[in-house]
Amino acid sequence: MTAQWLELHPQNPQKRLLTQAAERLREGAVIAWPTDSCYALGCHLDDREAAERLRRIRDFDRHHQFTLVCRDLSEIATYARVDNQQFRLLKSLTPGPYTFILEATKELPKRIAHEKRKTVGIRVPEHVVAQALLETLGEPLISCTLQFPDEDGPVSDPQDFRQRLMREVDLVLDAGNCGTEPTTVLDLSGGGVQLMRQGKGDTSRLGL
Repeated sequence: MTAQWLELHPQNPQKRLLTQAAERLREGAVIAWPTDSCYALGCHLDDREAAERLRRIRDFDRHHQFTLVCRDLSEIATYARVDNQQFRLLKSLTPGPYTFILEATKELPKRIAHEKRKTVGIRVPEHVVAQALLETLGEPLISCTLQFPDEDGPVSDPQDFRQRLMREVDLVLDAGNCGTEPTTVLDLSGGGVQLMRQGKGDTSRLGL
């Protein structure tokens, strides 16, 4: 099976193509899509089989934690416990290139949460196409960075990996180059703020 390739305008994505992509996701598609840090792989939250395909593409073991990509803070609150202090921090940093480790709620499928810690990585991207897709879909996506196991870095421009992507995924949303720097990861699950990975997101004002 060969992937479908959709070219979306990076600032004004075509609604018809977004609707098409959302329908494919609900049907079980694995997609390559742009974010504010680099390209990512994504699938429907409730699709166990599609999530396993993400693992195979990335060569992840069954313990790897995916990120839940949400539209906004209200959607985050459905799947993660957020106190007032955490909410203020999230509000100041979203949307943006940050991933937050938070305590998962019972609404989150158990297979998505960390087996022992019961936490989940959540982010709200600041990318027009990513936001428009999430808005059209109306629910979060399971996601991970699009990086092939034998490559040194993530995919910035899908055209550079066109032949491989055509074989590996069902749908590519091509919105041009979006960089290779991953998100900054902040662990909020222990009460404070712990920097797990410095990436694209600025942490200078957090005093870390």
